[in-house]
Amino acid sequence: MTKPIILTGDRPTGKLHIGHYVGSLRNRVLLQDQGKYEMFVFLADQQALTDHAKDPQTIVESIGNVALDYLAAGLDPEKVTIFIQSQIPELAELSMYYMNLVSLARLERNPTVKTEIAQKGFGESLPTGFLVYPISQAADITAFKANFVPVGHDQKPMIEQTREIVRSFNHAYQTDVLVEPEGIYPENEAAGRLPGLDGNAKMSKSLNNGIYLADDMDILQKKVMSMYTDPNHIRVEDPGKVEGNMVFHYLDVFGRPEDAADIAAMKDHYQRGGLGDVKTKRYLLEILERELGPIRERRVEFAKDMGQVYQMLQEGCDKARQTAAQTLSEVKSAMGINYFK
Repeated sequence: MTKPIILTGDRPTGKLHIGHYVGSLRNRVLLQDQGKYEMFVFLADQQALTDHAKDPQTIVESIGNVALDYLAAGLDPEKVTIFIQSQIPELAELSMYYMNLVSLARLERNPTVKTEIAQKGFGESLPTGFLVYPISQAADITAFKANFVPVGHDQKPMIEQTREIVRSFNHAYQTDVLVEPEGIYPENEAAGRLPGLDGNAKMSKSLNNGIYLADDMDILQKKVMSMYTDPNHIRVEDPGKVEGNMVFHYLDVFGRPEDAADIAAMKDHYQRGGLGDVKTKRYLLEILERELGPIRERRVEFAKDMGQVYQMLQEGCDKARQTAAQTLSEVKSAMGINYFK
């Protein structure tokens, strides 16, 4: 019996941070270990180039770092296919065909794209490639006939756009070649989009407000101790607010079921007064180190042999390309443009 197919990935624009980890990476490892799915995980370097076209070196350097983060977090190339988007030319060709099925107005209405355009401040200099990247994502997903796509909650509009493209293509060409995917979202709502250490809605390299999987213990400690809490909680005896306090938000995300009672008691104490920020941050540091320490150690080991890491990526690309080529052939046949077959 054929296993359901999962596809997911990341833009390689730097090392992965814990927002990536709780938003989708941790979930991918869980899905991989269930053994119920065939999984493809990719580094979306073409998508990253939509807003880094004049700085490709950032992408090049990030490929190895993201691959290390994948391996350190627990993705196993024996169980999943890890590949690089640009090494699968069939994806770009699929994108071209899909572009003819999506209006400019529909792309401009995509909530995720609208938010990202505003955050990046493109204005009149918006690259065409950035506006149409949901189409590229649809090509990535459909090339592998993915049934499921694990993503953060903020990516729901992207999944819906892919579903629209699938329906439009299958209807236009009277076929069932393309598969309509479903999103798999984090069960922990707080992990949907992890805010930055400063309370900013987005954790990102440009804002310098993230914790990275590669951060050592000293860096982790400095970052946790600098986290945004309640600015009005000046003295230990003052009652403090839990809402909007990044320490408690992160505790909700990284705490395990066995931590629930301690976290609840800490929130209550903080709100009554008598509990200082330093103590809450030290507790959070313990919780984070429990999760991130083993990942960091594995990353250091994998980094000792980058040749082996790139060999893994090349083998993944070879396998992924075979699958994408088969789908492209079926797409062109459905369209009637496989002229010589």
